[in-house]
Amino acid sequence: MRRDASELAHRLAREAEAVCRYYLSNGKRKGRYWLVGDVHNTPGRSLFVRLQDSPKGPAGKFTDAATGQHGDLLDIIRHSLGLRDFREVAEEARRFLKLPRTEPEHASRPSRLAATVGSQEAARRLFAISGPIKDTIVETYLQRRGIADVHHGGSLRFHPRCYYRPDEHLPTETWPAMIACVTDLDGRITGVHRTWLDPDGFDRIRLGKAPIDTPRRAMGDLLGNAVRFGAADDDVLVAGEGIETMLSLRCLLPTLPMAAALSANHLAAMALSSSLRRLYIARDADAAGDAVQAVLLQRAGSVGIEAVPLSPRLGDFNEDLHVFGLDALRATLRIQLVPEDVSRFLFLPATVV
Repeated sequence: MRRDASELAHRLAREAEAVCRYYLSNGKRKGRYWLVGDVHNTPGRSLFVRLQDSPKGPAGKFTDAATGQHGDLLDIIRHSLGLRDFREVAEEARRFLKLPRTEPEHASRPSRLAATVGSQEAARRLFAISGPIKDTIVETYLQRRGIADVHHGGSLRFHPRCYYRPDEHLPTETWPAMIACVTDLDGRITGVHRTWLDPDGFDRIRLGKAPIDTPRRAMGDLLGNAVRFGAADDDVLVAGEGIETMLSLRCLLPTLPMAAALSANHLAAMALSSSLRRLYIARDADAAGDAVQAVLLQRAGSVGIEAVPLSPRLGDFNEDLHVFGLDALRATLRIQLVPEDVSRFLFLPATVV
């Protein structure tokens, strides 16, 4: 394996700029280096990849001046796509190396490295080429839903022109979108969830989502997995259906790990960590929520996990936050959380004792 990694890294180094243009597409060339924000393809200038051999070192090596992180182009592929296993990294590197080379200005086109539509690979690449949500329509969309402090921990990104195809008989459209990564218990990206947004307005019907038939879609491997906010292996977890529901709770419980399973069926089937001691079920107030609560209470109880339902006053916790505000949501949570978790996790104003 070590010999294989060395050979792949050497071959990638000969194509260092093409590698960077594809996997670090938010960066740009500056002299003999490729500059970008970090290994996750965040815009910026703190990470630099050497594009040519020099007295300072071989091509393909990178250093992040902000964190001290360093490595080679195999590490770039691994981090930018969220891969965990070397076998997957090696397969991706070999696939890239088989591509015909084009002029640099065309090398970053997504069509140069095809991925099966809806696959885990396609999901990882979409997340990799998306950028931070700060100062974008994603941040505006969430704020207008009452989520002023977006404690997402890197699970959300923004794509300004995300493809949307109504069906196979209609042309593809592009809309700005919130991109959420779906991960397994090991943190490996298995899929993404897309929420297409309307750049021109916000109304009470669409709540900021694009005026299309299905403004929310997921792709990849979803079963058992979730959009995670915080560590997956902590001893306490809140699990619910929607991304906005969980982000609403994170406004007041920013250090408590949470998971959005994206649907009632997926929430009922979500994998539970072996380290989990207490599971809060942030249920929606409907028949599906009743069914999910019953299933998770039984599943958790069978493996010795304490399960505690959390119930909103309206349809879900984002609706509660949007209609009643932070103080009312705090009061709702304070009487439903286990007392030790109130003191451990619930954000209380200085005047509240």
